[in-house]
Amino acid sequence: MRLRKKRVQPMHINDITIIDDTKLKKAITAAALGNAMEWFDFGVYGFVAFALGQVFFPGADPGIQMIAALATFSVPFLVRPLGGLFFGALGDKFGRQKVLSVTIIIMSVSTFCIGLIPGYDSIGIWAPILLLLAKLAQGFSVGGEYTGAAIFVAEYSPDRKRGFLGSWLDFGSIAGFILGAGVVVLISSIVGETNFLEWGWRIPFFIAAPLGLIGIYLRHALEETPTFQQHVDKIDSDSRKDIAEPPRVSFREILTKQWRPLIICVGMVIATNVTYYMLLTYMPSYLSHSLHYSEDHGVLIIIAIMVGMLFVQPFMGMLSDRFGRKPFVIIGSIGLFILAIPCFILINSDVIGLIFLGLLILAVLLNCFIGVMASTLPAMFPTHIRYSALAIAFNVSVLIAGLTPTIAAWLVEATNNLYMPAYYLMVVAMIGLVTGIFMKETANRPLKGATPAASDRAEAREILQEHHDNIEQKIEDIDAQIVELEAKRKNLIAQHPDIN
Repeated sequence: MRLRKKRVQPMHINDITIIDDTKLKKAITAAALGNAMEWFDFGVYGFVAFALGQVFFPGADPGIQMIAALATFSVPFLVRPLGGLFFGALGDKFGRQKVLSVTIIIMSVSTFCIGLIPGYDSIGIWAPILLLLAKLAQGFSVGGEYTGAAIFVAEYSPDRKRGFLGSWLDFGSIAGFILGAGVVVLISSIVGETNFLEWGWRIPFFIAAPLGLIGIYLRHALEETPTFQQHVDKIDSDSRKDIAEPPRVSFREILTKQWRPLIICVGMVIATNVTYYMLLTYMPSYLSHSLHYSEDHGVLIIIAIMVGMLFVQPFMGMLSDRFGRKPFVIIGSIGLFILAIPCFILINSDVIGLIFLGLLILAVLLNCFIGVMASTLPAMFPTHIRYSALAIAFNVSVLIAGLTPTIAAWLVEATNNLYMPAYYLMVVAMIGLVTGIFMKETANRPLKGATPAASDRAEAREILQEHHDNIEQKIEDIDAQIVELEAKRKNLIAQHPDIN
């Protein structure tokens, strides 16, 4: 009996991609700014939902106005999977940079247009229809925005720092939320509640225009990611060698061959984004409408919570590079399940300090998810289908998560139970826990289908040494197996001489 040694392809220092630090910083800034632009709108929309309900749905009961405004927020998630399919296919064919430049244009224009829509009193039913059309355009563009930005950062990042650098993407989303909320509070306090309902609510949407121009400039100036460029160069090299170009991967093939990472991705996105929308989009309305705090009071509490999240976010990403992504998903899920009800007890205590503490605990648990999501999801799929597969899984999941504000508001109204959002989070926590248990660890490893990436030559030499050490260890393991099998063979022959 013989065990054949598997031939291992040796790796050289030139096989390791050295990431240009200047290009890396530009890539992260451009990606994070676009994400901030997306969440600036979400933040503004969540914090002015009470005003939008009165402007676009007048005459209805205040509770119905709130549900209608939040439903308009949720409906665009229906078209996000379509946007994901469209931009995902383009991103895998033409590159990440080109698609991200297009999505930020659509997003900034549609957000700006919301501020131009007349109210129901002026144009009747066309007011909510135009609002919905603008939100649908946003949803379509956002279908390719977050996944593209996450892939862009992941493909630009060194393997050992992908968690830390990826965490800045959601740092941008939190910063966008804070900016949106801060602008709402500032404008409301300057113009007064009456003027804010009449015209002041439009100003935050107009700010999307200059933010969008900055984002377009930064993204247009970027180069394609090193990982995707290697993929393109390989295809060009194969075509010059008369090797047929790899066949295009269909949607059906992605579902059948990548079903496991797709399910893991769906579970992680649902756990993360339901918690995200519950805390940062629904809670301002919950505090003002259900707990009867003034709008400004509730907004200020959420802003303070988000400022704290900004400091925690990169720290979580950095720790995930050291300890892995799985522990944070599992810890965040267990914590959410155990602490959801205690947190809502604190939030409903009518004591400012306890309300803040309850929200802060939920925020730290949310950081456990968003601190690792942008670095985890792109690592699940190979380069040639990464954008398409991730866009499909992410946007189907967000379609479910995006209904969170509407469902939570409806559950509270229908049951008159202020703890329904806590029960909702507990169900989501179980999804997150199962996801964390079954997901594969991706920290400090190259992306699928890509060569290792390092910050500099010194780190590349360390990676090369580790690679060689791993090969030596595998050879020693195989040699030990050969010795063990040979001993078993001799023992078997000694016991049964006739079989030799």
